[in-house]
Amino acid sequence: MNSWNHTDEPNFKLMGLTDSKEIQLVLSVLFLFIYMATVLGNIGMMLIIRLDVQLHTPMYFFLTHLSFLDLSYSTVITPKTLENLLTSKRSISFMGCFIQLYLFGLLASTECFILSSMAYDIYVAICNPLHYPVSMFTRHCHALITVSYVIGAMDASSTVFPMSTLNFCKCKHKAFSTCASHLLGVTVFYGTVIFTYMKPIKSYSLGKNQVASVFYTIVIPMLNPLIYSLRNKQVKSAVLRLVKKGEGSQKIK
Repeated sequence: MNSWNHTDEPNFKLMGLTDSKEIQLVLSVLFLFIYMATVLGNIGMMLIIRLDVQLHTPMYFFLTHLSFLDLSYSTVITPKTLENLLTSKRSISFMGCFIQLYLFGLLASTECFILSSMAYDIYVAICNPLHYPVSMFTRHCHALITVSYVIGAMDASSTVFPMSTLNFCKCKHKAFSTCASHLLGVTVFYGTVIFTYMKPIKSYSLGKNQVASVFYTIVIPMLNPLIYSLRNKQVKSAVLRLVKKGEGSQKIK
């Protein structure tokens, strides 16, 4: 097909998660709470890393971008989900759908490669600690981040642009502790994606797909700040330092 898709109707119809008004209300409150926690958690994480000089290390450099990606792709999905639950408007324009799909594909793919970069950073820190400052210097970190975004954009483009031309019908002990948070984050992220896209066709269930998609688009962005901060002594110490600094400035005034 060489042209933009054409159908008799200007929008895609959204089926939603349920037709029950009561359940829609409960889900909208739940998703709103999760989204607010996602926004506050990820913005808080980025601010703590930005404001505390001791956290200006490669690991937290990558973690800043991870928080940004989680915040961004949750924002791409959740507002429309809330609109779908709270209003009678159950449609999305073709352009809006493809923009949302492209942004989500770009952000999710980039997160996959940033998780890989974080794994490489942890590997160098554990296996080659003496070479770590040389291996993970600033330019190298920026290169890894740039490559992650470029590959993410290429991946999203290779998926969404061909789709836009289709016609649519109507219908390890110390070492393990060091990487445990990252392993948990990777497991949660990839686990739900693998469940969604690699299960047998015979076991297809719209309800299960909806639950899995809600989990990795709305819930996981909220979990990453908790996974990488609550188990991390440096982040906890940074929070305490910032609180003490704030109290000290108030006393001076």
